[in-house]
Amino acid sequence: MIIVSKILFFASHHGFYTAVIIFLFFGLLAYLTKKGWYLIPILPLAILNGIGGQFLNAWFLNKYGTESTAIITSDTETNSTLNDEYIHDYEAIVKKQDGKYVDTFFSTTTASIYPIENAIRIPRVGLSFPVKYILGYEKNMVILYGKSEEGKAMLKYEKLAPIQSAKIKYEADPTNKEFKQEYIKALEDYTNQYNDEIYKLKLEELKKNLHKAK
Repeated sequence: MIIVSKILFFASHHGFYTAVIIFLFFGLLAYLTKKGWYLIPILPLAILNGIGGQFLNAWFLNKYGTESTAIITSDTETNSTLNDEYIHDYEAIVKKQDGKYVDTFFSTTTASIYPIENAIRIPRVGLSFPVKYILGYEKNMVILYGKSEEGKAMLKYEKLAPIQSAKIKYEADPTNKEFKQEYIKALEDYTNQYNDEIYKLKLEELKKNLHKAK
């Protein structure tokens, strides 16, 4: 497992050098075997690693890793951009099972984050957050953003969006049963996860009004 973790760390953090190694490996195979088709996987593998290397690393570490915590100690904005946003370089310390820490590094484009989604969410500097790693190679970590305090707050905020949308529709036309049912459904989904008395009271009120209307 340690060897696999080291390979995935290198591949996800050093895409250019990984592409060079892939070229040399398959190029040597083609030369030694005199079979040109060994050259075919070079470009696809290099592209796949560049696009999804950190996603494979995130999946592997979450599946087989041991949970611990880490703290980002440095956040440096670079001159490079991704989707019109500046790429950041990060330094962090990872807590080992014996309580000691080890240094690590990553960037906006190489960070392994779980759950895997089309978003790059990095915890703030100085805050402890949950991670997973393979014992013996702790510097290769996956950020468990969904389990962090920031992640939980973000998820809770995102869960409020359907409520706000349904509320606007309902307040525009309180007599519309579909709007009222949509509002009730959004409140039910939220209160099933979060113990919020205000939303629970609103849910009860809407259900009573819907029942009376029938």
